[in-house]
Amino acid sequence: MPEFLFNNKLYYNPVEFAMDRIGGTWKMPVLWRLKDGIKRYGELKNDIPHITHKMLTSQLRELEEEGFIKRKVYAVVPPKVEYSLTPRGKRAIVVVDYIRNYGLELMKEFGVKEKKAKTR
Repeated sequence: MPEFLFNNKLYYNPVEFAMDRIGGTWKMPVLWRLKDGIKRYGELKNDIPHITHKMLTSQLRELEEEGFIKRKVYAVVPPKVEYSLTPRGKRAIVVVDYIRNYGLELMKEFGVKEKKAKTR
């Protein structure tokens, strides 16, 4: 069985490598929200209300460093920053969509119920 080395980390299969790039709790939701176009930081934060500012910033940086998203900074006051998918990020959306649909199927099979939002 082949082994793969990247940035001093050993990978035993391509799935492990791919999941290290886009897996985890937050990267796929961030990518998913960028699938329809450019978003500003505040829009992403509002779309994923349960993510902390620190975690969103961290995930955006990692996705940018790995070439999944592009960050564009405008020289205005207050600062304006926009995020969009790169071609690599657009290819990842196919995977995210498939996993999302599979998750919906599993939720139905397991009888997962949608939690209604609290009203005030």
